[in-house]
Amino acid sequence: MDTILQVNNLYKSLSKREIIKGISFQVNKGEVFGFLGPNGAGKTTTIRMIVGLIKPDKGEVLINGYDVQKDFIKAMKNLGCIVENPEMYLDLTGRENLKIFARMYGNVPKERIEEIIELIGLKDRIDDKVRKYSLGMRQRLGLGQALLPKPSLLILDEPTNGLDPVGIVEFRKIIKDLVRDNETAVFISSHMLSEIEQLCDRVAFISNGEIKSIENARELNKKCKFQKVSLITSDNIKCKDILSDTYYVHSINDVEGRLILECDEDSFSKIINLLARKNIDIEEINKVHQNLEDRFMEIVEGGSEFAESSKK
Repeated sequence: MDTILQVNNLYKSLSKREIIKGISFQVNKGEVFGFLGPNGAGKTTTIRMIVGLIKPDKGEVLINGYDVQKDFIKAMKNLGCIVENPEMYLDLTGRENLKIFARMYGNVPKERIEEIIELIGLKDRIDDKVRKYSLGMRQRLGLGQALLPKPSLLILDEPTNGLDPVGIVEFRKIIKDLVRDNETAVFISSHMLSEIEQLCDRVAFISNGEIKSIENARELNKKCKFQKVSLITSDNIKCKDILSDTYYVHSINDVEGRLILECDEDSFSKIINLLARKNIDIEEINKVHQNLEDRFMEIVEGGSEFAESSKK
């Protein structure tokens, strides 16, 4: 598999405080790589080093084999980037904005601009002034600007910030189409765990400037320490007392009349049999799918919380 982005043993201190502490990872061709961590974990500092805005104290960043510090121009030729809100000229049309950025990149043919307009889904509004665009349309235009030179690596920092649900779905589709059709490597930093879970192939968890784990997003359920069980009974108070005395149920949370258990993998039938013997009627019992939020809390925060989506 071709490695597009290689980060090797990066360190960075700001104001005498070590922000990044020896992180390493790689992003491969045709892969969507998620970068997750709480505020202050070092995500933005890492991105700024990747795109050459700040210099690491130690370590290296390679894009398509080119060192960002030693071969900056060659490395940047392979990079498209959206950091925070994309810059654009509000009094010009979407098409005019793309033409300006195409001239800045150089060697971008007119046909490429038309391809981008089709890709980002702005064909019907591309000749309107950008100031009339919704936030979602501006985000799509910003993505189009980043994709003009056909980069092999696309870096997105909180790309769905401020978007409504429709805008998020549209943005997600564009990224998936881009990866499928062009095998572009995508590095995406976001606090929206559900979006990362739906987009990414692998996920790096960063906390306090260190990468705690890099995992396959499709196999998160296998990584979780405990099985979660959702349970409603005829007497939840008595049920909690009974299950609290077992060795295989490790935590019990009452969420709007529903008991959420963290228990051993082989305990599902044990719970049913125990409650039957204690004459506790089970109204509903289900195994809960473990998701990215569970794993995030387990690794980064040192705990575990029940995802909002699983409460419903």
